[in-house]
Amino acid sequence: IVDEAQNLTPHEVKTILTRAGEKTKVVLTGDPYQIDNPYVDASSNGLTYVAEKFKDLPIAGHITLTKGERSHLAEAAANML
Repeated sequence: IVDEAQNLTPHEVKTILTRAGEKTKVVLTGDPYQIDNPYVDASSNGLTYVAEKFKDLPIAGHITLTKGERSHLAEAAANML
């Protein structure tokens, strides 16, 4: 499980995925709108990159959650700041 994958570059995600062995399952999680890395943005981060590149592969899946599970304050900050 790779958490906060939105903070990784496409190269870093490629490094992780190209080292996965046979029958390995890799789960990338993150929010492309909560990026802490100044070198990537919502469209150029590793999570978004993999989701787009793998979207037609039968071995991959992508889920977008529409409702936040954090506090009202955290949700307001994410939407307004």
